[in-house]
Amino acid sequence: MIAWFASYGAPIARIGLEAGPLSQWLYAGMKAAGLPVELLETRHVRDAFKSMPVKTDRKDASGIAQLMRLGWFRPVHRKSLPSQEVRALLSVRKLLQTKRIDVEMSIRGILRGFGLKVGSTTSRTFEPRVQELVAQHERLRLISDALLKARAVLEAEFKSSRTVGAHFGLTQNKYQSGETDITGRISKCGDEEVRTALYEAANVILTRPVKPSLLKDWAMGVARRAGKKKAKIALARKLAVILRRMLVDGTAFDAAKSARPVAA
Repeated sequence: MIAWFASYGAPIARIGLEAGPLSQWLYAGMKAAGLPVELLETRHVRDAFKSMPVKTDRKDASGIAQLMRLGWFRPVHRKSLPSQEVRALLSVRKLLQTKRIDVEMSIRGILRGFGLKVGSTTSRTFEPRVQELVAQHERLRLISDALLKARAVLEAEFKSSRTVGAHFGLTQNKYQSGETDITGRISKCGDEEVRTALYEAANVILTRPVKPSLLKDWAMGVARRAGKKKAKIALARKLAVILRRMLVDGTAFDAAKSARPVAA
């Protein structure tokens, strides 16, 4: 594409790319080559093409060219390469986490069919409990060992969700009109994976025996006043604010400042 534009033989004012799976990669390469490329917001392009009776790739390209010519487009911010890498990391982590849960549920379902109930377990006690139940069943022991090995491999990858870049959707919906003023649940807009990672971090701080900290003290105070669910959301939002500040300032997290003072 870069070679084709270079041999076009006429000055180019703008090149439009509709945002999509390959658009960021194409945009980066074309921008690096010095081409005047713009990334177009998908919904804006779709709304502009609604009046088209016939939709083909050629007509889409012609329509995008017309939008660029008239200036009727909304540019999209292209994520940086490190940001894309973090997103890929979170996506893979979520995939592996889901598969691990699927394996655990499969083991529970298989054993239940033989009257063996795993019951309530933790991540550490799950495997010993399963081995205890199948100790006297040779065939079940072979099946369980295979599934437990798969579970162990999945569990060994991406144990930490510390690397996140931003948050969306952790604020409440609000509808206000005249005398009506309704505050609803969190909006859940934006990046679901980042929101999930922040919520998981908040959940660990509130429910696990982590080191004493001012963050946990603050969240526990919210929990006493408004309940644990709201406290987790509030803490996730606070973590996002801290992360954003770290990114803006280029500073590292200071654990000493967040630690609870130790009594003499």
